[in-house]
Amino acid sequence: MRNVLEKGLALGLGLAVKSKEQIEAIVDELVKKGDIKKEESNELVSELVKKGEQAKNQVDEMIKERMKIIFQELNLVTKEDLQYLENRIRELEQKQV
Repeated sequence: MRNVLEKGLALGLGLAVKSKEQIEAIVDELVKKGDIKKEESNELVSELVKKGEQAKNQVDEMIKERMKIIFQELNLVTKEDLQYLENRIRELEQKQV
């Protein structure tokens, strides 16, 4: 049952959007139903929270990478590009003075 629960919550990034309190409530319900033992509940909550954080981090990285690609395709200026240009302008202005 434990594996089924983990797979079910992980599906659709469910863990990434669940708070620790929500996960605890789900696990407590499973304990009440007898699907898992009380002794396993704390470990399961910790595991699920950790997996949720990992899933969220993976999604964040995927979004960042996709945004970089979109910016490049649209030829948009990045923060780094702008900073470089501002620094270069300052250097040129100082050389003129």
